[in-house]
Formats: sequence, C-alpha cells, structure tokens
Amino acid sequence: MKNIQRNLILGASIFALAGCGADEIVSPGTSGDIVINPSPSPSPSPTATPTQGMVTPAAGCPTIATPGGLTDAGTISGPTGEYRVCQLPARFTADDNLPFINGLLYEISGRVDVGSDQGFSSTGTDVTVSIEPGVILFAQAESFFLVNRGNTIEANGTATNPIIWTSRDNVLGVSSDSSDAQWGGVVLLGRAPVSDCSTQVFNTAAAPTANPQCEQQLEGTTIATPFGGNNDADSSGSFTFNQIRYSGFELQQSNELQSLTTGGVGSGTTINNLLSFNSSDDGVEFFGGTVNVRNLAVIGSSDDSIDADSGVQGNLQSVVVVQRTTTGDSIIELDSPDDLGDGTPGNALPQSRVQVTDFTFVQRSSASSQAVRARGGPALGLTNGVIDVDTAADVCIRIDEQITLDAIIGIDSVVCDGVDRPVRGSSGPSDAAVQAVVDAGTNNNLMFTLTLTNTIVNGASENGVTAFDATARSSFFDASTTIGAVEADISANFGDWTCNSTIMDFGSATGACTSLPVS
Repeated sequence: MKNIQRNLILGASIFALAGCGADEIVSPGTSGDIVINPSPSPSPSPTATPTQGMVTPAAGCPTIATPGGLTDAGTISGPTGEYRVCQLPARFTADDNLPFINGLLYEISGRVDVGSDQGFSSTGTDVTVSIEPGVILFAQAESFFLVNRGNTIEANGTATNPIIWTSRDNVLGVSSDSSDAQWGGVVLLGRAPVSDCSTQVFNTAAAPTANPQCEQQLEGTTIATPFGGNNDADSSGSFTFNQIRYSGFELQQSNELQSLTTGGVGSGTTINNLLSFNSSDDGVEFFGGTVNVRNLAVIGSSDDSIDADSGVQGNLQSVVVVQRTTTGDSIIELDSPDDLGDGTPGNALPQSRVQVTDFTFVQRSSASSQAVRARGGPALGLTNGVIDVDTAADVCIRIDEQITLDAIIGIDSVVCDGVDRPVRGSSGPSDAAVQAVVDAGTNNNLMFTLTLTNTIVNGASENGVTAFDATARSSFFDASTTIGAVEADISANFGDWTCNSTIMDFGSATGACTSLPVS
C-alpha cells in the first residue's frame, strides 16, 4: 500500500489520479486516426469473437442537457463493425442520461467530471448522470471518469446487458488477455468518513475530535479534488452490472488508477455485480467510506486485487478473484494507519474494518507470496471462503503487527491449500500466534485438499464444509448454506454480465473480454 494521498496532475485538461500500484512503467494505448481497419485480433479467448461488419454506425449523437453537449467525433472501426463516437463533455453540469443506441460508443477523453465538489458538510445531490444498460464507454491513456463528492451516477446495466467501460484498443480489436493499462478507470467520491486527513491532524481514540473536518485530497496542480465527510449513509448513486476492462494507465511512475476507486463513498451507494478485468494496478480500491459490494469479480489485476485503507468500513459478499500467472500481488491488502502522520504510533479513526464472506480466491501470480495480507491495525473478518494458493511456499493469510492480530473480527469456515507456511506473522506476531487465531474460529482448515472445478466451482470437499452464519456480523450479508462464491452454477451469481478469457471463462453469453458484445 502506498501513501493514501493520491495526486491528480493537471496538464492541459488531463489529470493524473494517484492510486496504489505496481512499479512497472506501462505504455499507452494506440493513437492516430480514429477510423481504423485493424490487423487481425490475437488468438481468441474461450468464447469466439464476432466477425467483422456486424455493427453499423448510428446516424449521430443524442442530445444531453449539459451545455456544449456531446461531440460527434466521427466513427471507429473494429472486428465487430463500425461505430459512431460521441465524446463526453469535460464536465457534466446538469442531470443527463446516456442512452443505449445501436452502433454508438461514448468516448471518455481526458478527465471527465460529474458535477463539481459540493463540500464536506453538503447535503443533497447536485448533478446525476444516468447510463442505460448496454452502453459501452471507451477511453485511452490518461482518460478517466470521476464522480465528484455531492454528485451521483446511476450506471445500472442488467444481468444480460451490462454496461462496459473499456479501452480504445479493445474497440479496435488489438487487446489480448495479457493487455492492461490502456486507460484510467472509474472514480466515485463521497461524503462518508475517512481516517487519513489531508491536514495530517488525525482523529484518534485519545482525541476523537482533533479534526472535525477530516477529508482527503486527490491533489492536482491546479484543482484539488477532496473526498470524505460526516455522513456514513451518503450516496454516490448506483453502479450495478458493470464491466471495467483494461484500466490502470500509469500516469506517473508507480501512480495508476484502478478499475474502480472509491473515496469516502457511503452506504447509500449501491455497488453490485462488478467485473474488473486486467487492471494494471489494483482491481478495486476503497479509501475510507462505508462500502458494501455484492457479486464482485476481479480477474487479472497486476497489483492487489482488492485494496482497502483510510478507515474504510467495508462488507463484501460473493467475491471471485483469479490472478494472471504473470502478474499480481496480494488478493486482499487491508491497511489502517498506525502512524498519525508525524511519526507518532497509534490508530487514526475510523479504524479500517473489512469483512468478506462467500469468496473464492485463486492466486496464480509468481510475484505474490501471500493471498490475504492485513497490516497497520485494521479489523478483518473472513467467512465462508476458499483460497487456492499457487505454490507450496505461498501463504494463505499474513498478519503484520500485533495490533492487527488483536483487531481480527473472526475467521470462520475458511479453507486454503497451504502447505509449507499457511499463515504468517510479521513485525511482531509469530506464525503460531496467527495460527491460534485461525484455530479459534470454526471449521477452518488452511491445509485443505481442494476439489475445485472450472477454477472457481466448489467440488464435494468444499461443499462438505459447514458454512458460518455471517449475518451475525453484518446486516448487509445474506445467509449462506455453503462456503465459496460458486456452489455449483457459475451463472447463478456471475452469469452473462461478465466476460470470458483464458484467465477465467465464466461461460458468459456476453462473449470474450477481448471483444465487444453485439446486440
């Protein structure tokens, strides 16, 4: 986890938003004329790519309420046909709707803002942007989409008609199952509490009101982009049945975006049925706020698959993570600041608190040594989970520092195929102390013989483990009868709103992640 104060660098109208990330320098997507007849696509993923010429361009761009409207940027061609390109405004200043129209794509060019920041103590909603099922938005290089604090998005696809956020290379048909970092990502900001105050004056147990307006800044050279507030139930809108592909462009060395980044997002926000595919940094990252997510699939991230920090209060249910073999760090990295910014030890408030239930984690990266890592004093809860580590030397659960071990909420009905060192203590606690916490839970076995099929589907052994009643720990959770994310049928929770790849084939009718779906 890198410093949670992220930077937005303004150049022309392009900003660089900082995030946790891998250290490699990545190259941008393609550039040049927008009408392109690409060379043949790479070898297809498990579901075949549609053939050339299936789509014809829409006649023009729809009208929106924001002054200046959409810009007709001509057409773009790829293996699935030719599309009208309608470029989004740099800032939405009025309530707007982006309709689905056959043969039309929306382009995110540079930084696209929804509204402007409404302030720490503001109420209500200024600007709402709605996006209809089936809409495809694309971008390249430094471009990203940001919903400012006090504004909302209503991006609600359907189980068979998801909204797709992707790269220009994906449209052109030149992305592969190893591509990433081709555009920025999606950022949602809100008015729920955060723990890492930009002023470096933190609230603590000894001084809980030291900073009554604790907020963080996504800093830019000319525009500050704050998040955080005092409303746990704040709403940044609704984000359901969305795919975010090939995100994480490296805007500065070691500074990338995730597929989805949230900052101070409150529990009034709905985030369900989200696929992150091949993000060059984290799959999703949560900075503070009160975040609840159901049906989350993170496939092929180059850094951590799920990263949480800055006092986040998070509940995640029904989660699938599958790494690439060539890249990726921890599946979960959970932090809570145990340094008050001036070198003084202690926990800032709110303490990060994340619970995950009904999950299947498949670690495949040779660069990763542990599947789950918690450090800095956060409260971690794991229930009804299956962890498949890559090698005998890889660690299922790592806990750094005694303060973190003391904060464990509980680990129950979790299995992992650990061999040499299934748990690890670091910077204080011993391996034996971590194992004792695992043993204090119910139905845990971190040296389990897995019988998974199709990468994530439970076999007889997994279905034979008694599930834990996670509803006792969060009212957000539904009761489960089995452990893991997929008892028998992938389509039950991860159906046609996902896409297929050689990393994870969901059997989705949407098709391959390397292609666009054709209605």
